[in-house]
Amino acid sequence: MVVTSASPAEKVVAIIQARMGSTRLPGKVMLSVHGVTVLEWVIRRVRACRWVDETVVATTRAPEDDVVVATAARAGALTFRGSVSNVLSRYCAVAMARAATAIVRVTADCPLFDPALLTAMLERWFALRAAGEPIDYLANTWNGRTWPRGLDAEIVSRAALTRVCLQARKPYELEHVTPYIYQHPEAFRLRGFPGTNDLSHHRWTLDTRADWALIEAIYRALGDETHLFPTADVLDFLAAHPELSTLNAHIQPKRLGE
Repeated sequence: MVVTSASPAEKVVAIIQARMGSTRLPGKVMLSVHGVTVLEWVIRRVRACRWVDETVVATTRAPEDDVVVATAARAGALTFRGSVSNVLSRYCAVAMARAATAIVRVTADCPLFDPALLTAMLERWFALRAAGEPIDYLANTWNGRTWPRGLDAEIVSRAALTRVCLQARKPYELEHVTPYIYQHPEAFRLRGFPGTNDLSHHRWTLDTRADWALIEAIYRALGDETHLFPTADVLDFLAAHPELSTLNAHIQPKRLGE
């Protein structure tokens, strides 16, 4: 782990939850986007964040997820296999095994994830902690969404995650990892990371074939196997081709517990 004057002596572990058995679009993490699997794009983008010390793909013990483990290893990520339904338990096990002090939560259906955004969030996290300001949770989705759906990132302290592991019991709390934190603001110290513009109408996550069509069009126009184009380029491209955003504009996000 590299420690500089900008970063305290923390170990940052990014955990990407991934499995083949998604309900809306089974096998979506293995779909090809511009010749590379969705999971590999997510891993590449997370690993491009300068402050991430380790990237771990947390999947299940189900045989169908053998391909997730093989793909993650090929992309340079560590892997962990655990419960199918209790995703929280996977995060808790990884955080303990890797001795993480700050845990980044990312989902494997976000192939346009922005490493520069995560870098800025972690630097904000470090600055708050260096200033002695207590913080348990920092998210760019908390207290109102401004970023495109598909750039979601959450940072949780090891202490806060440990409490959640001991106290969360509802099925949706176990499946979605962090609801117990942001639904108990009286018990945790929460911070948001809003953008300067409201871009929440953009949907860049992958849950349906319509989502895939949009993401594939973006990568065909902007990407290759080595260039991780920034969010600004995506916004410029969609501004020039507004018809593309209509491909998945009708898709509604799943609610907690669905």
